[in-house]
Amino acid sequence: MSDTYPIRPVTGEEFETWARVVSDTYGEDRTEEDLAVERSATELERTLAAFDEGRIIGGTAACTRVLTVPGAVLPTAGITWVGVTPTHRRRGVLTCLMRRQLTDLYEGGGEPIAALRPSEAPIYGRYGYGPASRGALLRCEKRSMAFLPGTDFGDGRIRLLERDEARPLVEEVYERVRPGAVGWPDRPGNCWDIRLADGPQDRQGATALRHAVHRESGGRADGYALYRIKDGHGDGGRAVQVVELVAVTRRAYAALWRFLAGIDLVPWIEYEGAADEALPYLLADPRAVRAHEVDRLWVRLVDVARALAGRRYALPLEVVLDVRDDFCPWNTGRLRLWAETGTAGCERTAAAPDLRLTPAELGAAFLGGTTLETLARAGRVEELRPGALARASAAFRGAGEPFCPGGPAFPAF
Repeated sequence: MSDTYPIRPVTGEEFETWARVVSDTYGEDRTEEDLAVERSATELERTLAAFDEGRIIGGTAACTRVLTVPGAVLPTAGITWVGVTPTHRRRGVLTCLMRRQLTDLYEGGGEPIAALRPSEAPIYGRYGYGPASRGALLRCEKRSMAFLPGTDFGDGRIRLLERDEARPLVEEVYERVRPGAVGWPDRPGNCWDIRLADGPQDRQGATALRHAVHRESGGRADGYALYRIKDGHGDGGRAVQVVELVAVTRRAYAALWRFLAGIDLVPWIEYEGAADEALPYLLADPRAVRAHEVDRLWVRLVDVARALAGRRYALPLEVVLDVRDDFCPWNTGRLRLWAETGTAGCERTAAAPDLRLTPAELGAAFLGGTTLETLARAGRVEELRPGALARASAAFRGAGEPFCPGGPAFPAF
């Protein structure tokens, strides 16, 4: 197939054509301004394009990032710009692009894991990705958002700032939280350009982006909320559309939500938060927050042994995994995974296996959210030694639900 449709990175001159082809996959247009911002965030040497008679028919790209995982921060390939033109669907083009991308990562000694936010859930499981984090689409009825008596809002202050004034404060807050927040990627400057972009396509009919920054009593920024106001449709009513909310302290978190709940003439708040978002537990009526769970970050263990050795575990562990990986055959085989406090290792072994599974299950459990026991109940993990499943499942589990901030439209992460 790769001979039928040659695959290679794009050049600078080809970037615009490549980007428009991939964007058209999703029914989106790109302005010159959009392309300029996205070009600055794209590493051309990490792009791939498939060609048919010299024309670009599909593509993908990887971003050089790091991701907070349980007990560590690991180099991660952020996968983005994935698409195939409608004229070449169901010809194996995407499969060839995905295989080439993962093979290049492995053979080049690159990142041990890859992660993406899929637009369609059924696509990536066949390439070994597993749903590793969940989000909660929250719709909050403001008139019912009475905070519990005694809620500690602190004595900080919130100010609405223009983008250029807010940006360094927002970046600082994000960096204070990120190292301890499983599922959060780093954000180089060009990623912040995209996060804070405010063109018509970014607004999608809503207002300009607002930047609310919370400062603690000492004056240091310790929280922010990025939001827009969008008009209602049908009987939905107008809503405060929270793009992102990050807080260093619980007081800043509570104060930001009180601020958002107090915005006049807008009856609803909408926000994509964590699966274990604390907001409902601040309210006298938790039912004021309605939540719809969605999958978000999907993880692929490119090099299973390196990836498993790179994170930390909740319990001491020694388990032999029988890994079957048809898409990336270098991972297939038996691996002995061991973990002690603050360290872990993973190497090939001939010992009898305790669990049988694929990288898709390991990817789903990798961030400590989805449990191996849950996957076993679905018939996706096979226990070969009694007791091994419960121990491994508990060891993989994190302290809380992993979460990847950003919203469904945010590229890569």
